[in-house]
Amino acid sequence: MVSKTGLLYFLNSPYVKVIFMVDINLKNQTPTAWLNRVLEHFNEFLIDHAANERKAAMTAMSMVAHYPDRVSLVETMIDLALEELNHFRQVVKIINQRKLIIPPDRKDPYISKLRAQFNNGSENYLLDRLLCGAIVEARGAERLMMVSKALANKRLAKFYLSLATSEKKHYLIFLDQASIFFEDEIIKSRLEEWQVIEGDIIKTLPTLPRLH
Repeated sequence: MVSKTGLLYFLNSPYVKVIFMVDINLKNQTPTAWLNRVLEHFNEFLIDHAANERKAAMTAMSMVAHYPDRVSLVETMIDLALEELNHFRQVVKIINQRKLIIPPDRKDPYISKLRAQFNNGSENYLLDRLLCGAIVEARGAERLMMVSKALANKRLAKFYLSLATSEKKHYLIFLDQASIFFEDEIIKSRLEEWQVIEGDIIKTLPTLPRLH
């Protein structure tokens, strides 16, 4: 569920159509075994989570650089990058409070496997970037909500609830941007494929205390 404040921000953007003919239905829901692993190794999860927030900001800015002629996308991705960077800062504060150190970057097999499924051709590639972005945010929303509900620390639980709500808003933003540039039937058809692709990938990955 999108928060009232987040929804108002989203609706007030001049670049948002807010006409959703499709939604995301994740295949292969995250098992409890993943959540248990996260709770047992929460410090490791925090470090990976921070890296994911930073990478999400970088991905949004890469779309700004790659599509400077698509005004709605540029404006929207700048706002998204700023929000993701703020989330990174918030997670880093928790990491610093625990006297942890963020290690050097490492590749995310989940993201690498998803990107390997992008179609060729400039328009197909843009559609896949947007729909993949939506799928990743939807999976993040699912998992962060699980973490929020399971944490005994009420302050942390509230924080992760806010992040899960943001992730839901973010996946709607990606779908909305897709609806600006592509017909609904094209989006629906390719999104159905992406849901299967993502579901197949997620079930092949080892159960680790990582966001993906």
